[in-house]
Amino acid sequence: MNNQDQTISQRDKKHLWHPLTQHKTSGEMLAIAKAKGAILIDEDGKEYIDGIASWYTAVYGHCNEMITQKVAAQMQKLDQVVFSGFTHEPAVALSEALIQILPQNQEKLFFSDNGSTATEIGIKMALQYHHNLGNDRKVLLAFEEGFHGDTFGAMSVSGLSVYNGAFEEHFLKVLRLPVPVGENNQKVLSQLQGLIAENNIAGFIYEPLVQGAAGMKFVDADGLDQILKLCKQHQILSIADEVMTGFGKTGKNFASDYLSEKPDIICMSKALTAGLLPMAVTSCTRAVFEAFYSEEISKGLFHGHTYTANPLACTAALAGIELLQSAEMQSNIKRVEASHRNYANKLKNELKVKNLRQLGVILAFELDVEMERYGNLRNKLYSHFMEEGVFLRPLGNTIYILAPYVITDPQLERIYSSIDRALKKF
Repeated sequence: MNNQDQTISQRDKKHLWHPLTQHKTSGEMLAIAKAKGAILIDEDGKEYIDGIASWYTAVYGHCNEMITQKVAAQMQKLDQVVFSGFTHEPAVALSEALIQILPQNQEKLFFSDNGSTATEIGIKMALQYHHNLGNDRKVLLAFEEGFHGDTFGAMSVSGLSVYNGAFEEHFLKVLRLPVPVGENNQKVLSQLQGLIAENNIAGFIYEPLVQGAAGMKFVDADGLDQILKLCKQHQILSIADEVMTGFGKTGKNFASDYLSEKPDIICMSKALTAGLLPMAVTSCTRAVFEAFYSEEISKGLFHGHTYTANPLACTAALAGIELLQSAEMQSNIKRVEASHRNYANKLKNELKVKNLRQLGVILAFELDVEMERYGNLRNKLYSHFMEEGVFLRPLGNTIYILAPYVITDPQLERIYSSIDRALKKF
């Protein structure tokens, strides 16, 4: 049988190794042929509502014409150039646009390729910052159940062992802190004071307000502010991992905008380029940058990626920021927020729903059922949604929605209705 006689899914099996997949037990990969707005279309023509913006990237809708046209035009002028020794207009313009929407203390930007590298660079900045200043600080602090990526530094500070099991003996030294949820704020703060007294901590990395991979768990803003304030008092650099939360998902440009204490370093990716091209940015304050600014070459940040500040990715990011700031997109965000609030009110009396929570366009809850009764509940939920043409990826028994801002009201209703049927089914 030649390739022309096989489906994309059948051809996929021969050579491809997919992320987060145990291929011996997983089914065939679903081939997506095209996408538009909040809709994915498979090779057989079936449509699926993208209820998670394809891992929180395509927030302005798939194949957004404003973005694709600008990238196509840039492609005719400059496609790629090394970013060591050279610069270019898309990168400079993007730096100016990002600084306008980032917290006011951010001043310098370092480009890389993805969320993991964004956090990896943030971790390296914190460790080398103290090294350059002559401080003996080699320990990092992170929240329990945090997730910051798959490279070694990012894995070290992540608290989800299912991702990290084979590598843990190779990790950096990391201390864990419980997440503040309101009633435990003082206990967490007391624990942090003890950790600071007994360890030389260089940096604290955290997902501001929402821990994504942990199941969209919410963090208490006041508790987090107290932690950041104490870190600042002890010269512990704070690293906000905004890879998932950034660019409007929480209702503000960044989740850090809800906090009084601003981070020293911010990590960005995913929606940065609107899902069109891979790119990441790690921003920092002038004080952080100045610790690397020296006559000694060894004090520079010697980290680089071939496609750093790729002109096409920068152009996509610029277009995305323009869309994010538009009245239409801000109206869309508020519309989705209001729709989620209305649906959450309907779910409040549903006995199978627990820990209902909503922030910006993020809506999440746990399905309170006997999980053993259903075997692999997560996979059964996933199959239920996909059969109904709704693409959601439950995290264990956590069901969440984080759809493109351009999703229509009827499409949102289809997602809600599918969830309602799942609640009756399981």
